[in-house]
Amino acid sequence: MSVCALLVSVALVAAPSELRWGADAEGGAPYVFEQPPGHLRGFEAELADLLAARLGRTARHVQGPFAELLPLLERGDVDVVINGIEVTEDRARAFALSRPYWAGPERLTVRRDDPSAPATLEALQGRRVGTLPGTLAERMLRAAGADVRTYDGGQEDPYRDLALGRTDAVLLDAPVALYYGERPELTTLQEGFGQLRYAVVARASDTRLRDALDGALASLIADGTLAALLQRWGLWTDEAGRALGVATPPSGPSPELEAWRTRGGGGLWSMGVGPVLRALGRGAAVTLFLSVAAIALAMLLGAALALARVYGPPPVSALALGYVELFRGTPLLLQLIVVYYGLPELGILLSPLVAGWLALGLNYAAAEAENDRAGLLAVPRTQMDAARVLGLGRWQAVRHVIAPQAMRVALPPVTNDFIALLKDSSLVSVVTVTELTKTYGTLAAATRDHLGLGLLVGAMYLLLGLPFARLSRSVEGRLAEHLEVSR
Repeated sequence: MSVCALLVSVALVAAPSELRWGADAEGGAPYVFEQPPGHLRGFEAELADLLAARLGRTARHVQGPFAELLPLLERGDVDVVINGIEVTEDRARAFALSRPYWAGPERLTVRRDDPSAPATLEALQGRRVGTLPGTLAERMLRAAGADVRTYDGGQEDPYRDLALGRTDAVLLDAPVALYYGERPELTTLQEGFGQLRYAVVARASDTRLRDALDGALASLIADGTLAALLQRWGLWTDEAGRALGVATPPSGPSPELEAWRTRGGGGLWSMGVGPVLRALGRGAAVTLFLSVAAIALAMLLGAALALARVYGPPPVSALALGYVELFRGTPLLLQLIVVYYGLPELGILLSPLVAGWLALGLNYAAAEAENDRAGLLAVPRTQMDAARVLGLGRWQAVRHVIAPQAMRVALPPVTNDFIALLKDSSLVSVVTVTELTKTYGTLAAATRDHLGLGLLVGAMYLLLGLPFARLSRSVEGRLAEHLEVSR
């Protein structure tokens, strides 16, 4: 075998088989969305498949909140980010950006019946204008002196508030305005503002991948595949033609855009009863598993902390108190971000599910420690004295006499904490875990039905918590009977 052939063989063996691309499916059309549940749609989902194929890989989507996609890239959870990431000078310095795959303006949307509707950026000064955070549109609005209202929940939320009269206008990327600003009570101005370009983002050190992506994009442009993709989704613009170097715009219909407008999101059951319930069931299973595992850790660690505070020597008691104050006095979201994104800087790399479990368990351990301590202190000191007189050692007395009585006092607040933890588990979506609330957001973005789905998901949370509340009352009653008999 020749040296060149050997090098090619080694390169093929060493080459990754997957292209892990990060995107937030909750953002919605036309970028990335699920329809039906579990099946990705959107022009960027198709673009990811095309790029991966040109690189000889298989595309694998990694779900992540939009605001955390670039941190996920830096952490190494994804190879690239493809989710409407705008080309800016600061991003070009911090990351390896591909050549643009789309370019276009910002679009201003106003109410049709508003006689004083703004039509220029200057007219937005002092007006309430909705947009998405961290975008070029937000920077333009702040420079214009507008009263900026940012929305983290999804692309449709700013337009819904505009239609309800809560804001005076919405400024967002042309694709967003095209898919969400077309409502009977709203109108989008034809004149565009500024120019933005979307690029695939790789880590700054991964220039070889960036160069390979540029080559793949060049081939998609050369054979007309990228232009046809943009046209099919209704996204072709003159700016895109100039950015891609395509002199002749593509022709033909935009079936994906027309299908979206005809369907209008489709409502709660537009994707079928079975797929929606299966998707929500999977999210509920993740929520339940994570919550039960986290409360188990919290109860074990909390009991140890409570015993350390009540019966431990002063240094150990002080350390336990410090733990309680630290985790009780700082936000759970901050702790979750530190565990997932901060610990890798110390060489500790945890999977999303483990990081979520650990953060929830460590946080709620502080609350359980206080519940258990209150239970221990509620038991009269004479109980310990009587146990010692009967010949029991200190820890024997705690185990057989004090703890059963303390448990009865601590059990009701523990149940309350579990119900709260069940709801707080929704925060783990920031570390790419798709639980019940994140599943709701993704489905709502695809169906444009927040009310019906919201009521259904709320009922599911209620059903998840009720059995544990009933179990707690049952255990509490049995403990009361046992203690009465022992007396």
